[in-house]
Amino acid sequence: MTFGFAPSSAASLSSPAASATRLLEPAEWAAAGIPLLRNPREVVSGLHARHRPRPATAIVAVLDPDERLRASASFTNRRAPADGWMFRNALLAQLRRVIPHDLRRRTPVRTAVLLYCREGDARWTEEDGAWMWGLRDACTLHGLRCGAYITLTRDGWQVLGEGRGGRRPNAASAPEPFATSEAPPPPPRTGGVASDVLRRAAAR
Repeated sequence: MTFGFAPSSAASLSSPAASATRLLEPAEWAAAGIPLLRNPREVVSGLHARHRPRPATAIVAVLDPDERLRASASFTNRRAPADGWMFRNALLAQLRRVIPHDLRRRTPVRTAVLLYCREGDARWTEEDGAWMWGLRDACTLHGLRCGAYITLTRDGWQVLGEGRGGRRPNAASAPEPFATSEAPPPPPRTGGVASDVLRRAAAR
């Protein structure tokens, strides 16, 4: 498998300030045993429709073993040097906000994937490498399996390290209907047993 490389918009790794930047090269990511998505386009379309990302928007999503969406959060990446440690902290904060950790499990059951909408083409950049490092580390700290890293540009979407991608959705396209991989929203909680008793009484 071959990978293209493009200059990063973030700080160059040759500078002293960036010497400690944490990132993963494409070969390291490909060798990490990241689980493949069964239907990546469905996952991408669902996240695109839910969050409507624009460039510099990151979407972290948690999938169950059947690849149904259980939780997701989006946030904007402030322009700063690409550093996996900073990205890890941002992703971990979002995961803690939207879903309980699975640290008590011996083996992770749920999988976190990251979709990053950015400028440029689909070739790997240092910024992508920092997001990969951040995703892997955040998953470890939250008890999740590290899943796919997906870029979304004006050219379309691309699962880095797998060579799978498509033209739609893309960074400029209108949202499509929600994908079937998404679980329906849970019914609103109404107060437990007491509420059920009152509802039954009112129905009589």
